[in-house]
Amino acid sequence: MANTPLGVLDLVPISSGSTAAQALRNSIDLAKQTESFGYARYWFAEHHLNPGVAGTSPAVVLALTAAATSTIRLGSGAVLLGHRTPLGTVEEFGLLDAAFPGRFDLGLGRSGGSRTPSAAPQPALAGTAPPVVDGYTANGLRIPPRFDFAPLLKSPRFALHRALLQQPNAQTPEYVDQIADILALLAGTYVDGNGQEAHVVPGEGAEVQVWILGSSGGASAEAAGGNGLRFATNYHVSPATVLEAAEGYRAAFKPSTELDAPHVGVSADVVVAETEERARELASGYGAWVRSIRTAEGAIQFPTPEEARALPWSEADRALVADRVETQFVGTAAQVADQLEVLRDAVGADELIVTTITHDHADRVASYRLLAEEWARR
Repeated sequence: MANTPLGVLDLVPISSGSTAAQALRNSIDLAKQTESFGYARYWFAEHHLNPGVAGTSPAVVLALTAAATSTIRLGSGAVLLGHRTPLGTVEEFGLLDAAFPGRFDLGLGRSGGSRTPSAAPQPALAGTAPPVVDGYTANGLRIPPRFDFAPLLKSPRFALHRALLQQPNAQTPEYVDQIADILALLAGTYVDGNGQEAHVVPGEGAEVQVWILGSSGGASAEAAGGNGLRFATNYHVSPATVLEAAEGYRAAFKPSTELDAPHVGVSADVVVAETEERARELASGYGAWVRSIRTAEGAIQFPTPEEARALPWSEADRALVADRVETQFVGTAAQVADQLEVLRDAVGADELIVTTITHDHADRVASYRLLAEEWARR
């Protein structure tokens, strides 16, 4: 069990009554703490126009965190290529690698204005993905009904994101082309259609580990597999599609100089405390936080349990967040570790990526500590 590495995914959440500055200090402290607890990786997500999330620029937060830590790998989960160029991405991570060599994971995501449409539901791959019966795999992993992201992606709020993040009239290249350009720039093999070479300094030859993050068995999984890269899929965002994502990646995988065989990480939203009752109390704001995202309001500042209980709820609200709430792993360290085992085995994951949000920083630190202690005993 302990041979399956645990990593961290951090959104730099802002708690109600707090500030972005305090959220940054909390995240840097959490990275230092989880390094001492034995976590293998610490990734920062990229989100924009969310009142309750301060993680807008992974590269900036990674630079601050690298200076405060020494051994834990640091990375993006993910850089969103919908509004970024391959050159800018390689230059950013080239600078990071020049300052702190060999410590960074360049996680790439397709969201944020990609031309490639979201993948349609993928057919099951015969003999690969475990069957799902009545919403569960044979080993007990909950696979809820598929959530429809289309209304969110068509909302005026999402259109505002795109308008503010992209230059006027800019058109994002195809995702597979962006990945190819990033890999060529890192390797020093980039040549344009006119035969012009591009050499990025710093960036070319950087000791970064490239990951692709994806929620389905579509473009992201195929790009990761086809290029022989590591792939991370997110049970905590799209639990209904986690199996198809992993299997789509494996089906597309071709060995590379980077990897001889597929390598899968999978994320889970987790809250651990000394008792199950206490853990559920700490997690009580999660539903309201997810609701704010899925209504396109933007992630709210994470509420206290008391604030969460006072919020109005409708049946439509509960249905909107049901898949996320019922797949959050909440309880004692032993209970959550059992659930992580189930997730790992169902997906066939090589690594687990844990994301935890609580209102109080001390509770978040304790959740990661308790889980690491339990994991090490198994």
